[in-house]
Amino acid sequence: MERQIPLFTLDGVRDADVSSHPVTTEDGLGLNLVRFLREPGEDVVLLVHGLTSSTDMFVMPEHRNLVSYLLDNGFGEVWTLDSRMSNRLPYNLAAHRFTLDDLARYDYPAALAELRAHVGDRRVHVIAHCLGSVSFLMSLFGGAIRDIASVVANSVSLTPRVPVWSALRLLAGPDVVEYGLGLPYLDPQWGSAPRFTRGWLAAKFVSLTHPECAVPACHMLSTMWGSGWPAMYEHANLLPVTHARVGDLCQGSGMNYDRHVRKMVLAGRAVKYDATDPRYLNLPADYLSGIDEVSTPLLLMTGRHNRVFADSQQVFHRKLEKVAPGRHELRVLPGYGHLDPFIGKHADLEVFPHVLDFLKRQAV
Repeated sequence: MERQIPLFTLDGVRDADVSSHPVTTEDGLGLNLVRFLREPGEDVVLLVHGLTSSTDMFVMPEHRNLVSYLLDNGFGEVWTLDSRMSNRLPYNLAAHRFTLDDLARYDYPAALAELRAHVGDRRVHVIAHCLGSVSFLMSLFGGAIRDIASVVANSVSLTPRVPVWSALRLLAGPDVVEYGLGLPYLDPQWGSAPRFTRGWLAAKFVSLTHPECAVPACHMLSTMWGSGWPAMYEHANLLPVTHARVGDLCQGSGMNYDRHVRKMVLAGRAVKYDATDPRYLNLPADYLSGIDEVSTPLLLMTGRHNRVFADSQQVFHRKLEKVAPGRHELRVLPGYGHLDPFIGKHADLEVFPHVLDFLKRQAV
């Protein structure tokens, strides 16, 4: 595969001291934090990716990325976490049985303990995307983590809702893929696999139903997530080089997270996957049960054309307003979808200013 932009590059961030900080979770996984330090201040920002993505979505060199934007606008210390959902780590490329409870119980407490060892009691703000947003808020609302100054949550939070076709796919899709097709995971890069392998054949079949562009990885992502042509973003918002490398930015994933999302969609709220599992006794069965106990201000952000999680943010904001009117904010982005608020070519002009405004109002 020829790449215009190297895989897992940090070249998109200039004029910052960059350091890597390994994290070990209580259940025995190795994760990683990356620190981008220009000038320490009273406020630190932690960026949390979604399923199949990674630190890469925040440090893209082809346009002004979120890390650089924050560093340039008064937030001189930014960290990124590669959780067990990251494509920089090997954990997704297997028929695993991880759930979002694992991230809430193990990943974020361990990551924040490591971060706090370096930043002390300074204010920590979090910007999270997709299932990173869901699982981080599960950890916060579930009491596994505390002392977060503010959270910007993109696309979805604790009331996941999906389009009708996505809901139907969630009902049987994970079991069909794992047990029916014998595939441990789905990978948008299968279009570049050796000819006539199962992955290559699957990608060719999927592309037959997606005539909207000539990028097989884009077709696979639309099949894996959401309902649309494409599903995850608006084509017009991406640079050609970004569109060509969406299979690098969003890679393969095992199916068990889908099972947890399915349970949440059916429940209408974030719930524990297995309420009888003793490993998660300290987490609530219903993550909204303590909604009135969380005072951290939230900015719920979503694209108006969100074809992955539909109106999830609007629904959650209405619930929050009933408990704490005026504390939390909702920002619906015209012309944007699910992922392009971070990877779009004009995100620094059309999206990031909303994030910056919220963060600066919380940094007091």
